[in-house]
Amino acid sequence: MIGLDDLGQMLDQLCPMSVVLDNTGHIRHTGSTLQKLRPDQILTGQRFLELVELSRPRAIGNMQELLARPASTLHLQFRDEPRTAFKGVLAPLPTGQGAVINLSFGISVLDAVRDYDLTSADFPASDLTIELLYLVEAKSAAMEASRKLNQRLQGAKIAAEEQAFTDTLTGLKNRRAMDHILARLIGAGTPFSLMHLDLDFFKSINDTMGHAAGDHVLQEAARIMVAQIRERDTAARVGGDEFVLIFDGLCDEIRLGQIAERLIGELEKPILFGGQPCRISASIGTVLAVGPTVLNAAQLLHDADLALYSAKRAGRSCHRFFRNGMDGPTFSEKHVSDEIADVA
Repeated sequence: MIGLDDLGQMLDQLCPMSVVLDNTGHIRHTGSTLQKLRPDQILTGQRFLELVELSRPRAIGNMQELLARPASTLHLQFRDEPRTAFKGVLAPLPTGQGAVINLSFGISVLDAVRDYDLTSADFPASDLTIELLYLVEAKSAAMEASRKLNQRLQGAKIAAEEQAFTDTLTGLKNRRAMDHILARLIGAGTPFSLMHLDLDFFKSINDTMGHAAGDHVLQEAARIMVAQIRERDTAARVGGDEFVLIFDGLCDEIRLGQIAERLIGELEKPILFGGQPCRISASIGTVLAVGPTVLNAAQLLHDADLALYSAKRAGRSCHRFFRNGMDGPTFSEKHVSDEIADVA
């Protein structure tokens, strides 16, 4: 007949989560995986029912009562922390030598693998836990690949949306973006101001120095505008040499006037291209969007256009606020009329 020590060695291969108990309830052999759960304790020699607490079946207080429940499913957990839970089944040994109890983690196996750093070597090769661990690992790998793919797709979506709202030459917002921003501010009832800026003398740069020089001037002008506004504000290129600046929450005419003067002053500084100076300036019209009189974006742009045309009529290189009573063609209307005359 096989001895308890030999039985324990055999069970290490087949059931590394098992314990061999003698007829007094003391542990005679501890499975290698079970011992790994309590590396700082020597489990062999301890009374099994002092190591674990049975929740089902209830009212079992000694080894004899435990032996009276062969083949019953046991629900138990460690008495000390961490109070890992197990399921088990008891098989009595012949001639009253004691019993073998084989334990498993049940549905908490994934937590146990994480908490105790278990590997496939801690389970018998035939245990379905190995298959489960492989499936979990494969699922984790698939979820990670899916997460990375979603990140790339989200990044591509953001990049596409950003491109759709960006002027490719200057890097500023485009007219489509401006329309969205105006709709948001007006819909929220947020006070803001809008500057319509047109570059003076830009056409002569294109005519005399070529479009490459004109593109360079537009890019430098965009850089100057971005440097003069806050992060919460918006600079948009809405035409060839036309720009709109939106100042979120800023409606103070003194401050806006100072910003406009700085813009004109910076834009009047020569911009070098190919060693040659390009000289431009700017005319600016500003409208305030404050109070219940804000109707819609089209009206605001129309009013800013009137203020811009007023600045043009005043000799260019200056700034005007929109005032009630301003009339005449808007800058855009006059601009189109001048282009038709040039073609004719």
